[in-house]
Amino acid sequence: MRFRIGRSSSTPAHRSPEDPAAAQAVRTEEPETGEAPLSDHEIALIRASLAVVEPFAGEITVYFYAILFARYPEVRPMFPHGMDAQRDRLLRSLLRIVDLADDPENLVRFCGDLGRDHRKFGTLAAHFPAVGECLLATLARFAGSAWTPEIAAAWTKAYGTVAQVMISAAEEDEAVRPASWPATVVHRVSRGHGIAEITVRPHMAYDYAAGQYVSIETPWWPKRWRYYSVANAPREDGTLTFHVRAVPGGTVSGALVQRAAVGDVLRLGPPMGDMVLDAAEYGDLLFVAGGTGLAPIRALIEEVARRGGRHQVALFLGARTGAELYAVDDMLRMAQRHHWLTMKAAVSDEYIPGIRGSLPQVLAEYGPWYEHDVFLSGPAQMVASARETLTLHGTRPDRIHHDPFETPVLSAP
Repeated sequence: MRFRIGRSSSTPAHRSPEDPAAAQAVRTEEPETGEAPLSDHEIALIRASLAVVEPFAGEITVYFYAILFARYPEVRPMFPHGMDAQRDRLLRSLLRIVDLADDPENLVRFCGDLGRDHRKFGTLAAHFPAVGECLLATLARFAGSAWTPEIAAAWTKAYGTVAQVMISAAEEDEAVRPASWPATVVHRVSRGHGIAEITVRPHMAYDYAAGQYVSIETPWWPKRWRYYSVANAPREDGTLTFHVRAVPGGTVSGALVQRAAVGDVLRLGPPMGDMVLDAAEYGDLLFVAGGTGLAPIRALIEEVARRGGRHQVALFLGARTGAELYAVDDMLRMAQRHHWLTMKAAVSDEYIPGIRGSLPQVLAEYGPWYEHDVFLSGPAQMVASARETLTLHGTRPDRIHHDPFETPVLSAP
C-alpha cells in the first residue's frame, strides 16, 4: 500500500457547541493534499535512512532543537525551559509517522491529531518550513555519507505532505473551537499512595468521549503539558475527573497531587484518543486496567450505563501490591448497581487473599475472550503482554482496543 493522503473516517468523538455539523466534519473528513503519493521506493529510502540515524536518537533531538532555536529564536518562547519531555515526544512522533507511511488512514488521523493538538502551543503555518528545514539538516548531519539527494528529496516530500495535513487540520479546528480551555479545580481527594482524584470545571463547553485523554498544563509549570485520561463519561455539569499519580521526578504530576487545590485554574488541551465505546463490535466487553489505567476504563463503564447497559462487561483490575490496587470499593459498588458488570482484582507481587498473578496470566486463566471487544489501559508493558496473551488465545487483534504505544499516556513512567 502506498502513502496517500485522502479522506478517512476517524472515531466520532466530540462536537463543538458553536457548530456541531462543522465540528463533526473536522473529525470525520481529513484534508487532502496536492502532493503525489510517496512511492514504495521512497518509503523504503526513508525507513532505511531512519535506521541509519536511529542509534543517535538522543543526540538527534538535542541537535534539532539547538539549531531550530539558533536559526529561529522567535520560536523558543513556545517551549518549556526543560526540554527532555519535548525531545522525547518529537522522536516518538517521527518514528510513528515513518511507521505509518504505508497506512494512509491511520497516518492522516495521527497527523490530524498532531495538528489540532499543536494549536495549544501557538503553532502557526509559518512555523512548519522552519521545522522542516532544521529536521532535514539534522537527519543529513547524522546520516553522514548515507544521506543522498534522492533520500533528501523523499524526506522533503514526506514532510511537506505531513505538514499540509497538520496545517489543514489545525485551521479547520480553529474555526469551531478554542486551542485550549481554562478549567477550575472544584474538587480534590487523595486516594493514597501518591494518587489524587482531581475534578475540574472548564470555563467553556468541553466535548469529549468516554475513554479519551487530555493534556493538562498547570500554573506552576507553564508550557509543560502532560496527558491524563478522563475518569468519567460526559456529565451534565460539564466537570471532568482525572486520576493522577505522582511519579518520581514528575513536575506536573507532583504539582497536581501535592499542590493543586480547589480554586486553582488549569489549562486543558483538546481531547485525544480512539479507545471509545463506538469502536466496539461485539455485545460483550472485557475491560482490563492496571494502576491508574482504571481512569478511562471507569469512564467507559459509565458510558455503558448511560447507554442503558446493553453490554455484558467483565472488568479485571491489576496491581503489584494490594496497597496499589486503589478504587476497588468504588468498582464493587458499581458492579452491585449494574447487573451486567462483573469485577475481579489481581495482585502480582504480594500474597494476599484473592487472585494472585499478573493481568495477562489472569486473563488466560479466566478466558477465552474471543467473543469480546477488549479495552486495555495501564502500563505499556502490561498492555503489550495482555494483547499478546489474548491474541494467542483467539481474540482477533482488531477487537483489542488501546491507545497507541507512542502516546504519552502509555509511554509515561
